[in-house]
Amino acid sequence: MSIYDTLNKEQKEAVFCTEGPLLMLAGAGTGKTRSITHRIVYLIEEMGVSPWNILAITFTNKAAQEMKDRAAALVGPGSEDLWISTFHAICSRILRRHINLTGYNRSFTIYDASDQKSLMKEVLKEMNISNKQFPEKMALSEISSAKEECKSPLDYRNEHDDYRGHIIADIYERYQKRLRANDALDFDDLLMKTVELFQAYPEILEHYQERFRYIMVDEYQDTNTVQFLFVSMLAARYRNLCVVGDDDQSIYRFRGANIYNILNFEKVFPDAVVIRLEQNYRSTQNILNAANSVIVNNQGRKEKKLWTKNSRGELVHFKQYDSEYDEAEGIVSRIQFLSMRGVPYQDMAILYRTNAQSRIFEEKLKQRNIPYAIVRGISFYDRKEIKDLMSYLKVVDSGMDDLAVKRIINVPKRGIGQTTVNRIQDYAIRQGISFLEAVFECDRIPDIGRAAGKIRKFGEMIRNFREYALESELSELMDHILETTGYRLELESEATEESRSRLMDIDELINDIVYYEDTSDDPNLRDFLEEKDMYTLNAGIDNLEDDGNRVLLMTLHNAKGLEFANVFLGGMEEGVFPGYVAMISGDETEIEEERRLCYVGITRAKERLFLSAARRRMTRGQAQYNRPSRFVDEISDEFIDTGSEDRSLTSRNRDRSLQIPSSDFGNRRRQAEFAGIKPYRLEDYKVKPLTRLDYDVGDTVKHIKFGRGVVKEIVQGGKDYEVAVDFERVGRKKMFASFAKLKKV
Repeated sequence: MSIYDTLNKEQKEAVFCTEGPLLMLAGAGTGKTRSITHRIVYLIEEMGVSPWNILAITFTNKAAQEMKDRAAALVGPGSEDLWISTFHAICSRILRRHINLTGYNRSFTIYDASDQKSLMKEVLKEMNISNKQFPEKMALSEISSAKEECKSPLDYRNEHDDYRGHIIADIYERYQKRLRANDALDFDDLLMKTVELFQAYPEILEHYQERFRYIMVDEYQDTNTVQFLFVSMLAARYRNLCVVGDDDQSIYRFRGANIYNILNFEKVFPDAVVIRLEQNYRSTQNILNAANSVIVNNQGRKEKKLWTKNSRGELVHFKQYDSEYDEAEGIVSRIQFLSMRGVPYQDMAILYRTNAQSRIFEEKLKQRNIPYAIVRGISFYDRKEIKDLMSYLKVVDSGMDDLAVKRIINVPKRGIGQTTVNRIQDYAIRQGISFLEAVFECDRIPDIGRAAGKIRKFGEMIRNFREYALESELSELMDHILETTGYRLELESEATEESRSRLMDIDELINDIVYYEDTSDDPNLRDFLEEKDMYTLNAGIDNLEDDGNRVLLMTLHNAKGLEFANVFLGGMEEGVFPGYVAMISGDETEIEEERRLCYVGITRAKERLFLSAARRRMTRGQAQYNRPSRFVDEISDEFIDTGSEDRSLTSRNRDRSLQIPSSDFGNRRRQAEFAGIKPYRLEDYKVKPLTRLDYDVGDTVKHIKFGRGVVKEIVQGGKDYEVAVDFERVGRKKMFASFAKLKKV
């Protein structure tokens, strides 16, 4: 029997289609890696193509190694000549051979994230630019985005004629000069410099076009502009380009992924063959039906519909709980029940939209002594921002924890260096006192010099916090610490994906504090700290399982590429998933990306899928009442079990029966007016097409989220206007006018 007999009809078509451009639309769980590796084997064994002439590109080293191993097992000797690697690794190999033509040495250094940050600090210092106004991470993020679009400092300057844009352009230009002087490239340069090399030296491009006559790109939906240019240039001569991907799983726009690379593939290559892999080998039919009924609501997608020969399986389960604590308790109870029925913990996963949501699940799992692990992430109380703020609370409560004082003495930065810290420590040891007591006696420390004023100011701040704590609730103390130290403001000014995630963690810590206040007879700082210390201590001990049999917790972004027998997807509420930012952005494509993320979450499940929501959820210490997510509403009634005897009680009308529990927590806080909440309807979020705008290019407008800006471009489409606005705070944004609701000022 031939190895190709194991493939289904569409997989065979993709394997045997070797000449010309090919778009392989591979839905979730449809065996795309198997198809790619068999295509490589077919090219070599049946078509007589030399492995030397084949290039396969992946996004991760792990995926590249998996493909290499599979190809080696099928091809045998000669497979070592295949180039199967990531974009960055391939470009690095090319540059090592030819970059000397551009003035660099072949032994150039590749700067990692830490190196980039250090260099950016030096650049900002040289330019006398405050890192509070232009934080290193924000500047690096802007520059990275520009490089992903293959834009030079001059290109960036020409596209941003506002003050902020010109400053970023100046920083970008100086940063590149410093990289060049250090004979160094950052990760984004690896791709951009390779494209520039091909443009400047056509003979080098021709060499690699001849070398790589057959090119395959995996996860094509995640490519950015510079990756598209690189692949297009390599494939221009022989045009034997096979791209494999699923536009319905494009969820990395925040990393620069451009979904239009896959959506517009046939426009770039009009003669392209399109083959859809729709047979799923992972999930039950009911799970796939739920996924199909959600994703079909996206307008920007290629038509496909997943199906399987697997059993129909259980209906998708949905339950709405009173609060997020009840939701977590319900999920963990179901996990415990399944475990008692013989389901291993490792076959169960809890997925959520944001990292901050992990806290409650961790606590409930801990209470039931259920082992768990955070996948590609860090446990809530081990995250930097949480450890920083908990250290502040520990120092306010007692100054005996020297490590806590040392952790926060320069966080946020106060100009107190390690040399000063060492001198304080030496003094404390000589005097037999704590580190904090030495801080209070800083004027007596020899050789402390000009740092004494900074140390004194820090000590006064701690005394202020202690006095404030005597007359305030714990949550008010935390708000005071965040405001006085500028901790929250510093993260907000970074304006990066990482800083936004850290801010959500801080909000979740405040939720935890408020919940503690409202459920304790005598809430106080000492008891709160002891409770959390015991929790983190036990978490570290009880989760040391040698057999790896743990419940897995992860964000939906981190779940991509994984699969589990049982999936619990929590927080299915408007404002949580989809998130509030996406809902008010005015950009319909943001909601579509959220829907793709939901589709990814649903298709991780193989046997059972449990969706859940909370009627009431704490947000920054305030009780917020949310409707169930529109994504739940989009699942057809025939595929979902709401747990109600009346099957008509779907998310479209279940809100009408909501009641406020008498034991509602957060009663000392401002509450939402529950009686005024209306059931969620899809029509609430549909916007009527605009026939005219009350502003024009050059007008100043205001957006509810982005603030003031100047209209730079208006493009009329079939049903709406696409408007480009340069905002004073966040730079240029493109959005649909009907969603943006811009107001002329």
